[in-house]
Amino acid sequence: MRLDGKVALITGGAKGQGREEAKLFAKEGAKVVLGDILDNLGQEVAKDIQDTGREATYVHLDVTNETDWKSSIEIVLQKYGRLDILVNNAGILIRKGIEDTTSEDWTRIMDINVKGAFLGIRSAIPVMRQSGGGSIINISSTAGLVASPSGSASYTATKGAVRLLTKSTAIQYAKENIRCNSVHPGPIDTDMIQDSITDPSKLTERMESLPMGRFGTAEEVAFGVLYLASDESSFVTGSELVIDGGHTAQ
Repeated sequence: MRLDGKVALITGGAKGQGREEAKLFAKEGAKVVLGDILDNLGQEVAKDIQDTGREATYVHLDVTNETDWKSSIEIVLQKYGRLDILVNNAGILIRKGIEDTTSEDWTRIMDINVKGAFLGIRSAIPVMRQSGGGSIINISSTAGLVASPSGSASYTATKGAVRLLTKSTAIQYAKENIRCNSVHPGPIDTDMIQDSITDPSKLTERMESLPMGRFGTAEEVAFGVLYLASDESSFVTGSELVIDGGHTAQ
């Protein structure tokens, strides 16, 4: 198993990509702690994993809340004594143009997508140091690499920030065997894209614009995250893993 004996904390683990990452990590031998603010859904994911005979714990984790981060790390240490992997997966999309984006919108998306990742990194590093190293994976987006005329400027700004936060973390902690990489999914068939593009014709148009002619799946992203979490990527840090069906190659 590719993560045998490792302990992983995954934010936004109640649904979508986070749920698939939690399930796959557990299948590959990790002890998984999944955090979210969707308590009922998160507890269901943990129970589903436990029912397969694998280890999972749900924690209430608002990624913008420093107290939640502190208590989540404490639970990880109390239960498992170490932390090897952090996946900063939690994020939101506010699909508005610049002139329609309010100051409240901007603050909210920056808090969740950027501050949340920062707090996660800051909370995990001391614990990973005690464990002899670790792997941090930040979920960015192709929006962190290229802009789109119809995209959300605020979302693009957050994902670009996550991309460079990743690189800064990587070079600052490489000598301590703490790796940090970003994952850049293109359009993935999750609630986020379904909720943000409500016009079926626009959804079809978006799908057909991709070279592979389809949206990706959360499981396909999870396999990329698994690689970066595992020792197979032991010489990979500060890198960008693009999973986008060829979108950014155009």
